[in-house]
Amino acid sequence: MKEKTYRSIAKTISWRTIGTIDTVLISWLVIGDITWAMSIGGVELFTKMGLYFLHERTWNKIKFGKEDKHPIDYHI
Repeated sequence: MKEKTYRSIAKTISWRTIGTIDTVLISWLVIGDITWAMSIGGVELFTKMGLYFLHERTWNKIKFGKEDKHPIDYHI
């Protein structure tokens, strides 16, 4: 089964939203400045989104761990 590109894009956006919220919260706790935390989160949102998308599409082309589905053959 092959994933469509739009599925990879949707997964990329949803995952990065969760990841960016996490990064902003951790940055805010460590640095103590919400402005800097938002800046860090804003930058990593775009860089990691691009990297994840490329990673996802590359793995989609690799057959490792995938099974070919064969039609069921009935014998009577």
